[in-house]
Amino acid sequence: MIKDLNRIASDTNKFLNSYIKKQSKTELIKSMKYGLLPGGKKIRSKILLDVGKIFNLNYRSLIKIGAAVECIHAYSLIHDDLPCMDNDLIRRGKPSTHKKFGEATAVLAGNSLLTLAFEILSDKNLILKEKTKVKLINLISECSGHRGIAGGQYLDLNYERKKIKENKIVDMQIKKTGKLFAFCCIAPALISNKNKNVLRFFEKIGYEIGLLFQITDDLIDYRGIAKKAGKKTKKDKKKGKATLINLIGYNNTVNYTGKIKNNILNKINFYGIKSKDLKKTILFIFEREK
Repeated sequence: MIKDLNRIASDTNKFLNSYIKKQSKTELIKSMKYGLLPGGKKIRSKILLDVGKIFNLNYRSLIKIGAAVECIHAYSLIHDDLPCMDNDLIRRGKPSTHKKFGEATAVLAGNSLLTLAFEILSDKNLILKEKTKVKLINLISECSGHRGIAGGQYLDLNYERKKIKENKIVDMQIKKTGKLFAFCCIAPALISNKNKNVLRFFEKIGYEIGLLFQITDDLIDYRGIAKKAGKKTKKDKKKGKATLINLIGYNNTVNYTGKIKNNILNKINFYGIKSKDLKKTILFIFEREK
C-alpha cells in the first residue's frame, strides 16, 4: 500500500513540476509550489486510480486528472489555514503558506491552484474526448464551489461553538471532504461512459469514503500527535468545532467509522477482484493512527 502511494505521489509530483515549469514564470509560482508540493499522501489520487483499475483505464491519463484534484485539494488547504478561517500555522509538517509568504500571497496562490486544475483538465495533452473533458471540468467545479468544498468550509466555520445535529454535521463533512472524493470515484466511470446508475453508485461511494476520511481526521486531531499528523492537533475541541466526537463521544465515533467502512466494502464487493486495490485503500484510511 505505501509503495503504491509513493509511486502515485512521485508520478503526480513529476507531472505537476513539469506542467508548472512549462508555464510563464510569475512571482506566484514559488508560493503555489510550496502549498502544492510534495503534497501529502495523495489518497485522493489513489482512490481515483483504484476506481480506474475497475474500468481498465490508462494510468498516465489518471495521473493527470489526479494532479488536477491535488491542485484543488491544495487550494482548499491553503485557504482553510488562513487567519480569517482556521488560522493554522502548520501544514504537512512545515509552516502554512500564509505563514511563509503572507496572507495576501496565500490567497492568490490558492486561487491560482484552483484555476490550474481547470487548465490541466482542458489541456490538449490529456487524451480524452472534448465532451468528456467538459463534463469533468463541470463536475470538479461543482465539487469545489459553494455546493462542495467552499460551502462545506463555510458551514464548518458557521457551526463553531453551536449545538449541531448529527445529520447537519454529516452534510457539512460530505461537502467539505466527500465531494472531492466523489469526483475521484465518478471520474473513471464518466470516462468509461457508464450509465447514470453507475455514476450515482460511485458518487455515493465517494461521499462515504470522504466521510470516513474526514471523521478519521477528526479522531486523529482528538487523540493524535502533532509531529505524526504533520499539523497541530487537539484544535477542534478548543475551537468548538462541530464534529461527531464532540456530539456523540470518541468511542461512539470510532464505532461509527467502522460501520461506514464495512458499508463501503460490502458495496464494492459487487466488482469482485477488480476492487481489490480500492478495498486496501479503504482499510488504510480507516486504520490511520487515531
